[in-house]
Amino acid sequence: MNSVKFAIPKGSIEEATFKILEQSWTKVRRRDRTYRVVLDDPQITVKMLRPQEIPNLVFDGLYDVGITGKDWVKETNADVQTLLDLEYGKIKLVIAIPDSYNFKSLDEMILSYARKKKILRISSEYLTTAAKFIKQSKSYKKLYGSKEPLIITPWMRIGSNKNVQIFLSFGATEAKPPEDVDAIMDVTETGTTLTQNQLKIIDTVMESTAILIANKSSLKNKAKREKIYDIVTLLRGAVEGRKHLHLFLNVRTQNLDRLLKELPSLKRPTISPLSEKGWYGINTVIPKSELHKLVPKLRKIAQGLVVHEPKQILALEEIKRDEEN
Repeated sequence: MNSVKFAIPKGSIEEATFKILEQSWTKVRRRDRTYRVVLDDPQITVKMLRPQEIPNLVFDGLYDVGITGKDWVKETNADVQTLLDLEYGKIKLVIAIPDSYNFKSLDEMILSYARKKKILRISSEYLTTAAKFIKQSKSYKKLYGSKEPLIITPWMRIGSNKNVQIFLSFGATEAKPPEDVDAIMDVTETGTTLTQNQLKIIDTVMESTAILIANKSSLKNKAKREKIYDIVTLLRGAVEGRKHLHLFLNVRTQNLDRLLKELPSLKRPTISPLSEKGWYGINTVIPKSELHKLVPKLRKIAQGLVVHEPKQILALEEIKRDEEN
């Protein structure tokens, strides 16, 4: 089998991506001064690329699988298969304007600028998404119908509506208003950077996380599909591992039934008799969010609680069902 080509993102979610790779494989090594990454599976070839590029590179078949953001899949309109939400790199794509402006939405802003015969200028890295969002506005439809906003980049101008213009941003988008543009469409995690630049959010366009995507033709190739399922299994195991805790504890025989009623697990806890008569050892996996509720109860009926964070939880039977389907 030819190796499965795996594109991973360089940039803002690079560090988080390496953390999940290190949870999923036993060896993850970056080659010095290159964009090559080596896993302990010789059938997987890994390269680091910009997340903006990955959806189209996977769609075109230059890579079989890739990690990128939902936002970039939407922006590029790449016809790829989403395999797994990796649940990190959480951001919002928002419309923001200067604090001094009184508008409550982009729709309101479009209407006001049209009435005053002013050109509305918006800056963003997300040209396609910005144009779609603007065209969905009630005011825009009423004023301009199906006209495309004018998109302006250093190398081209497309679109017929000069009254609403979208300027390609190459970064530091939050620094553009109010001198250069009237509004921005940009990503934010906490909103802190926007606030520091005297900007406020008036619309949320979408929420995004890092996702694993695949080329649809690669999934139809039997040999590649098996290796892609291996990648999904290992990454999903890491995602689930982050949300659970592995508990070990001891309990007296008379408290065993009471404990089992209180204790969550993936299926059922493992129960083993201890060498000391009248005691059992309990081994279980619980949702991380349940620990604080359990501790007060466990203090009264158990001893010797040991808590581990699992590296992975592999739901192998679930993957088998997916393969059969």
